Order: sequence, then C-alpha cells, then structure tokens
Amino acid sequence: MKGRSLGEVAAGAVVLLVAVVFLVYAVTNSGRSSAGSGLVLTARFDRIDGLSPGADVRIAGVKVGSVTGQRIDPQTFLAVLTLNVDSSLKVPDDSSAEITSEGLLGGKYVALVPGGSERNLATGGEIKITQSAVSLESLLGKFIFSMTQGNNQANSGGQAVEAPR
Repeated sequence: MKGRSLGEVAAGAVVLLVAVVFLVYAVTNSGRSSAGSGLVLTARFDRIDGLSPGADVRIAGVKVGSVTGQRIDPQTFLAVLTLNVDSSLKVPDDSSAEITSEGLLGGKYVALVPGGSERNLATGGEIKITQSAVSLESLLGKFIFSMTQGNNQANSGGQAVEAPR
C-alpha cells in the first residue's frame, strides 16, 4: 500500500472540518433549546392524547418553547406537562394553555393564550387554566351514535309501514 500524499490528507481534513461545522450549525439552529435555558412552567391536563416531549409551545402560532417533560400526578391522576418557554417573554399569571392540533392529521402542540394580569409567571410557576386535547375518535363516535339514535327514534316513532309486495 502506497503512502498517502499530503494532498489526500489535507482533503480528508477539510471534509472532516466541514462535517463538524455542519453538525454544530445543525445543533445550534434546530429550534430546540437546552433544558436549562428559558422559563420552566408546568400545566395540568385531563388528557394529552398525541402530545409528546419535544412538541412545540406556541403563542399566536409562533414557536416560543417546547414540552420538556410529562408525568402523571399520582394524587389527581392528571397529566402534568413541563414547558420550557423563551425567557425573554413575560407570561401573565392568568394565561391559559390548551392542547391543539396542527390540522386533521397534524401533530399536537401546546398553545399559550396570554392573560391580562400585571403579575407574570416565574420559573417553576404553574399555568392554572388549561384545556385538554380533544379526541377526534371520541367526537366521531358521539356523532355516529347521535345519528343512529336519531334514526332509530324517527323509525320507531312513526306508524309501521308495510313493505311493498
């Protein structure tokens, strides 16, 4: 095997350097913040169907943070979300949080709706007003059930109609 020329070694070093620069750029501009930075808030929900750690936290449709954790409260059996929000924002203490969907088949995210209070939440604060995720399957089930119940009542409420011969 012949020895490597200086040109080949230099080309390999340039390729590795470009790969490292790309990796650093990708990590710093991925939109994910480190767990230690930002305003850490909690919120309690009845159900968080389809929401996972890493999901967006948005205000007026703009990403301002992410969901960093989820657990169940053993006393109340509510889902407790930990949210990491941009620390430059002053979130009023009467703000609300709701789990919403990007669309019919889209992912879920937490939408913060700022309140009007003069007092702001600090790190470790809790958002008290929450609205849980709406289950599409549950809504469809209720709709279908109500339609079949309506049809059954309409058919049984009238006079019996004899089938043609």
